[in-house]
Amino acid sequence: MDNHNAEQMLLAAGLRPTANRLLVLRAILAHEGTFSLAEMEEMLVSVDKSTIFRTLTLLVEHHLLHEVDNGSGTRRYCLCECNLDHSEHHHTHTSHIHFTCTRCGRTLCIKEVPIPHIDLPDAFEVEEISCHAKGLCPDCR
Repeated sequence: MDNHNAEQMLLAAGLRPTANRLLVLRAILAHEGTFSLAEMEEMLVSVDKSTIFRTLTLLVEHHLLHEVDNGSGTRRYCLCECNLDHSEHHHTHTSHIHFTCTRCGRTLCIKEVPIPHIDLPDAFEVEEISCHAKGLCPDCR
């Protein structure tokens, strides 16, 4: 992913494309699957931990990332596949299943399996739907 596309993603989310935001987003785009703050620190040794954490938090707030709870107690992140409706600033997310291998511990995005739409009564406002499976990944199976 080139710098121009990362810049466009930030601008579309209403964020100023600062040097640190571009560095973090480019590292995320180059990484496959979910990642932790520690893994992002290893990828970006020139950026301090607090800057990375603030940037990840900002990207979550602006719906470019979402947090994944894999039951490990470590916060993990995953790139959102979303489309921004510029006229009303609404985000449409393509939700997918996350899979954690019980042997190697990796958490993977299974984007080929979308989470089905769930209709709740009108009195409810859904902010997030999560689906997480656990078992053996193809490498450990």
